[in-house]
Amino acid sequence: MLKRRSCGVLLHPTSLPGHDGIGTLGDNARKFVDLLSTMGMSYWQVLPLTPPACGNSPYSSLSAFAGNPLLLDLHQLAQEGDLPLEVACSLFPEERVDYGGVSDVKLGLLHQAAATFLAAERSSRTEEFWHFCNTTPWLHDFALFMALKQHYKGKSWQKWPREAALLTAETYEKASLKLGPEIGAQKYLQWQFFRQWQALRSYAASRGVSFIGDIPIFVAYDSADVWRNRDLFLLDGQGKPTAVAGVPPDYFCRTGQLWGNPLYDWEILERQGFNWWVERFRHAFALFDGVRIDHFRGFEAAWQVPANEHTAERGVWGAGPGGRLFEAVRSALGELPIIAEDLGVITPEVEALRDRFGFPGMKILQFAFDSGPANPYLPHNCVRNCVVYTGTHDNDTTLGWYSSQDEHHRSLVRDYVGSNGRDIVADIIRTALMSVADTVVIPFQDILGLPGTARMNLPGTAFGNWEWRFSWDMVRRGLASEMDSRLERYGRRRGSMP
Repeated sequence: MLKRRSCGVLLHPTSLPGHDGIGTLGDNARKFVDLLSTMGMSYWQVLPLTPPACGNSPYSSLSAFAGNPLLLDLHQLAQEGDLPLEVACSLFPEERVDYGGVSDVKLGLLHQAAATFLAAERSSRTEEFWHFCNTTPWLHDFALFMALKQHYKGKSWQKWPREAALLTAETYEKASLKLGPEIGAQKYLQWQFFRQWQALRSYAASRGVSFIGDIPIFVAYDSADVWRNRDLFLLDGQGKPTAVAGVPPDYFCRTGQLWGNPLYDWEILERQGFNWWVERFRHAFALFDGVRIDHFRGFEAAWQVPANEHTAERGVWGAGPGGRLFEAVRSALGELPIIAEDLGVITPEVEALRDRFGFPGMKILQFAFDSGPANPYLPHNCVRNCVVYTGTHDNDTTLGWYSSQDEHHRSLVRDYVGSNGRDIVADIIRTALMSVADTVVIPFQDILGLPGTARMNLPGTAFGNWEWRFSWDMVRRGLASEMDSRLERYGRRRGSMP
């Protein structure tokens, strides 16, 4: 995987069509797999599938291990008898995700399903559920965290009473008994998520499509991970971060990006054999066939900003674990198909770390045309062991990006890709497919040729992101066969190259 000529599509499941107000792991996900298979695609790349903590961002999650219950397909729960068959969330607009409205209604229905299941007589399904509970090491901590979060009206764990925020073994046991029903409901939601995901993954495998997942290097402060593993992070005695993560001023934001994630205590993690990270990778590769590591450069050095700053401008680079972490992961799990997100301020040390383990880096065509023929993102400068993208979830759509350039830059793009400008997106996709890179990944918005209104995320902004969805009428007749022919022409059609 990732070492042969191939192509995939980037689309987060929340962007799938359907009547639930948000994309799900149900029939439309299978229909999308069918489309990818017909196109000759090898991969479906997704963003993190974890439950968002704030701003609806999958990169800021309540857990590094749990699944997002909003992705659950209600129809499947109804077919199993946990919901009435007529249940549907058809009151929501289908063109964008209304996270607040969907969460209010859908989480209520999911809790109704959990109550029905947990009250039912013992069966093979309950045996399967208890097996999941007994063999999933992170599950109880997460379920207790979510139960406490509901009990304290959604507040961040740092604002809970001290006995809940800074649990002892005794208060942990008491809280687990007191909040038992909600803990059970949370475990049911996670069981159903992983059942539905693995069923979708099996279906994709039967159609020749593999999944590429995404691991954000950092976790959210308001997460079960930090709450139950405070010793692994740079926190003070009250559990507050002493410094937070971000990136310095760059292409996306002139004041940098202040992410606010707590930073790891790499010395403690290393003394523990990097066990937390080994288990995180083990979990990821139980879900995906390959994994992209977001902000890979943070393993070499991370931008550390004092916790009282309001922008990321006044940070410093703090050393990461480097190759020691990946040696530990490789020793435990073997060689893994990992994509290193090596964008932004990249040093020779970051490149050496990436190349030491043979991880392909990322080349973004939208970044290729602003600094002359030596630009490392131009296809003629690519190497085989890389992944070429027209854009990512953080970029505008290719049509939106091209339209926003001045005429001088547009002419540079047209001249390089050999285009008359009438179908510039198709010509840029062709350029990506022609490159020497082993792997190409194209956002689905670009395959559909959509404008900037279909953008997924605008870094540095808090609202209006992660909401885009497509509809099946956007997929014009003949598109799949056209993509299949293109992939075959450039040796990227699934199974066409050794």
